[in-house]
Amino acid sequence: MTKSLQQIQWNEHLVPRLENKVVIVTGGNSGLGLENVRALATAGATVVMACRNTEKGKAAKKQLGEVANIVDVRELDLASLQSIRKFADTLPYKAIDILINNAGVMAPPRALTDDGFELQFGTNHLGHFALTLLLLKKIDSVSGRIVTVSSNAHKAGKINFDDLMFSEKYSAWGAYAQSKLANLLFAFELQRLLIQSKSEVLSVAAHPGYSATNLSLSVMPSVKGFFRQQFRKVENVIAQPAAMGALPQLYAAVATEVVGAGYYGPDGLGEWSGFPKAVTPMAKARDTELAKRLWTVSEVLTQQRFSL
Repeated sequence: MTKSLQQIQWNEHLVPRLENKVVIVTGGNSGLGLENVRALATAGATVVMACRNTEKGKAAKKQLGEVANIVDVRELDLASLQSIRKFADTLPYKAIDILINNAGVMAPPRALTDDGFELQFGTNHLGHFALTLLLLKKIDSVSGRIVTVSSNAHKAGKINFDDLMFSEKYSAWGAYAQSKLANLLFAFELQRLLIQSKSEVLSVAAHPGYSATNLSLSVMPSVKGFFRQQFRKVENVIAQPAAMGALPQLYAAVATEVVGAGYYGPDGLGEWSGFPKAVTPMAKARDTELAKRLWTVSEVLTQQRFSL
C-alpha cells in the first residue's frame, strides 16, 4: 500500500459511528487527549474525560462545542493510587468499550507520586497499570480495546530493576524512556494474558511521533518569555499538529484492521510525523521474560492483579 493511498484511506473522518459506546481517555483535557475526546465524541461516543484538574477539564469541554454534551469530566490523578481506585469505584457505566491510556508526564525534575514512586514511572506506567486492571472486568469482552500510548523514546529505554525509581542518580530523560518502554511491555503482556484467558479484548499500543503539544514545553520549566516563544515557533515548523499526532491513538482504538499487541505510529521518516500505520518497536519491548518480570513488580507496587 502506498503512502498516498494510506493517507486517503485512514484519517479522522474514517472513525466509525460510536453511538452507545463508552470511551475513557486519560489526560483528555489537553493536547493529544483532547483531540481524542473531540474526535470520538464527534463520532457519537460518550467520552469520559479523565483528568487531574477538573476545572481545566470543564474549560476544555467548553471548547468542544455541540459535542460537549456527551463528554463526562471526571477527576483522575494517575499519581495517586487512591485517586485511581476512587475513579474506578465511582464510574457509573456498566460497560466500557475503549480505554485510551494517554496521560503522561515528560522529563520533569525528580518528584514522587503520592505513593512514593518516581513521578514518570508512577504516572505513565504504574498509574495506567492499576487503572486498567481495576477497570478490566468492565471492558466489553467481545469488542473492547485498551490503547496504551508509548513514544519513540522507548528505543532508549531500559527497565532498571535495581533502581526503578531513579533514587540513586536521576536522569529525567532516562526515567521517561524507562516509562515508555514499560508502557509497551505492559500492553503486550496484557494481550498475552487476555488471550490466555480466552478474552477477545484487544490490548494495543500507539505513539504520536513528534507533536506540538503543551507536554513538549513542560520539559523546559526554566525557559521563559522570548526563548520559550521562539522554541514554540521552531517546534511548530518541525512538529506535526496535535490533531495529526492523535491519529495513531484513534486508529488503534477503532480501526478494523488493528490486531492484539499491535503497535501503531506515524508513517513518515523516523515515525516523527504522518498518517497512522503499523510500526515495529524495539526487540526489548517484545521480550516476554522482561515483560513478565515487570508485570510481577507492578502488581506488587500497585497491589492490583489481573482478573476477568
